[in-house]
Amino acid sequence: MTESRMDFRKAKFLISAPDIAHLNQYLPGDAGVEIAFAGRSNAGKSSALNMLTDQKGLARTSKTPGRTQLINVFELDEHRRLVDLPGYGFAQVPLALKKKWQHALGEYLQERQCLAGVVVLMDIRHPLKDLDMQMISWAVESEIPVLALLTKADKMKQSERMKMINEVRKHLGDYDDRVKVEPFSSLKGLGKPKVLSILNEWCQPQWLMDAIAEAENADESEDEA
Repeated sequence: MTESRMDFRKAKFLISAPDIAHLNQYLPGDAGVEIAFAGRSNAGKSSALNMLTDQKGLARTSKTPGRTQLINVFELDEHRRLVDLPGYGFAQVPLALKKKWQHALGEYLQERQCLAGVVVLMDIRHPLKDLDMQMISWAVESEIPVLALLTKADKMKQSERMKMINEVRKHLGDYDDRVKVEPFSSLKGLGKPKVLSILNEWCQPQWLMDAIAEAENADESEDEA
């Protein structure tokens, strides 16, 4: 089966779960492919998801950072999902609640076997904070591809933007091709085609394409019988 273009506009809300145990109840078998969106609570995850899917209200946005308290799952089709993880590092909430969010985030990343890629969103004006680097390092060590997405890129002039992009790429250079770095603006759509191309590739690993082709062939054989 040849790779096709995923239609991310078909994304629809599936479930919200407070932790991995509840998620596994809704999605037993840990099957298919999931792409996770992670980042500090003010990095613009929800806005990015809305822009990438051409749906203003898919992911809830708020003027108050840190409102994403649950693991929110959006279905592309029966095999593929986008996952909005709890934000980290900024939300003005009680420490106990923040620890609960962090625990849910860690559990998902460590236990979800169908995780095919992690988009780590960082404000281009303040990238590579400690928690961002921990997230990137963990994913690389787990052999999961990473897209370091520098959000709010419209807030910088082009020359400043390119300088920051090059600095981040240089800083992450030891990871080679395991980490891609791209600018993005939810407001202007900057970087959207490139990001969708990367997500499209992650959504179609060869093992999944082979499994889908095998299932389709089996269905055709049953119809002919």
